[in-house]
Amino acid sequence: MWTDNQRVEPGDERPDGARRRATIHDVARLAGVSRQTVSRAVNDKGEIDPGTKERVLEAARLLDYRPSRFARGLVQKGAVTAGLVIPDLRNPFFPEVAAGVLEAAEQRGWQVVVWDSRIDDARERQALDVLSHQADAVVGYFKDSDEVLTRHLGGVPLVLLERGPQQTRFAAVGIDASAGVEQGIAHLVQSGHRRIGMLDGEHGPGARRKAFLEQVRRHGLPVDESWIVLCPEHSVAGGESGMERLLDARPEITAVFGFNDLIAVGAMRTARRRGRRVPDDLAVLGFDGLSLGELVDPALTTLHIDKRQLGRLAVEQMARLCAGEEPLRGADAWITPELVVRESA
Repeated sequence: MWTDNQRVEPGDERPDGARRRATIHDVARLAGVSRQTVSRAVNDKGEIDPGTKERVLEAARLLDYRPSRFARGLVQKGAVTAGLVIPDLRNPFFPEVAAGVLEAAEQRGWQVVVWDSRIDDARERQALDVLSHQADAVVGYFKDSDEVLTRHLGGVPLVLLERGPQQTRFAAVGIDASAGVEQGIAHLVQSGHRRIGMLDGEHGPGARRKAFLEQVRRHGLPVDESWIVLCPEHSVAGGESGMERLLDARPEITAVFGFNDLIAVGAMRTARRRGRRVPDDLAVLGFDGLSLGELVDPALTTLHIDKRQLGRLAVEQMARLCAGEEPLRGADAWITPELVVRESA
């Protein structure tokens, strides 16, 4: 199985079929020259032996190396533009991530263009088409495969948010859902809960659902896919309607795990309408760590994500790519949620 700690030589396929983007260091290594020599050859600057230049350009061609605007010397300090693609600015989670990106970019003197894709695949691709001509690097949330993204990128460095670095050939910053859910389910089990349902927000086996099933089975609980209800809307209203269906299907549940905090708050509202006291009759656990969770009554127990750090790491990844350096991988490219216990569970 591919892991973040394994290294892939440029041009080599990983076991998942993806190819790693070549850097200026890869070209230098293959051509047997320095990074500075590669820069002079690909930018046609400075004195360089014709034979050496030909060898460098051939190595660049073999590796499909495409220098960024940084490498071509077209970007001056303070004139960098980064593109940020967010799926839903109405969801308070994403503005907090955007704030982290904006803060880190401002510290570097960068400008940021923000694009709201409105959870629409076509708008995501449109964002790449536009930003590939306007930005020096792009970071954001994208559902398309690497192959589709590549067709719309135009060679601009890309950082994917909340996609595990082992799941893509692009640079990424992931959220370790498994480590977070492990903490949350252990807390519920230790509190005496044996019948735990989930309100999911993703079609198919997303990371949070897979982690949920793994953990409840690890604790020997009588839970399967029938204890999970899908909430297509990642909102309070989505959580309310999802909780109605979950209570109808599994009235015996004593705890519920929400895909995000908004869904979890919706679950609490429905529980109250149906005469279930939180947490006495039903414990509720969220995921995200929104400020909203402190304001509801009872206050929401949640798996808190450092959203500002997520944004800062994304900018660090962009800076590395633009400088022709290797992106962060392994544990350095992951955010681990932390359990915050409040009154709801």
